[in-house]
Amino acid sequence: MKILHNIVKSPCLTEKASRLQEAHGTVAFRVDSRANKIEIGQAVEQLFDVKVAAVRTTMVRGKKKRVGLKSVGRTSDW
Repeated sequence: MKILHNIVKSPCLTEKASRLQEAHGTVAFRVDSRANKIEIGQAVEQLFDVKVAAVRTTMVRGKKKRVGLKSVGRTSDW
């Protein structure tokens, strides 16, 4: 089994996540892209001592960002 702190990276603090938490009691986290739903659920249950009802995931692709005048970089995927 993977180390729990490496699976759950940080909470996702966005307006959409805040609305979901207020309306439905759901919490959004940024997690390791190699973790599956079972590992994510087990990590959250053990780290925060809660019962996980469901795990929903999505892959967020990095965006292109300009670095200087000519070169283009990318933000990381998560």
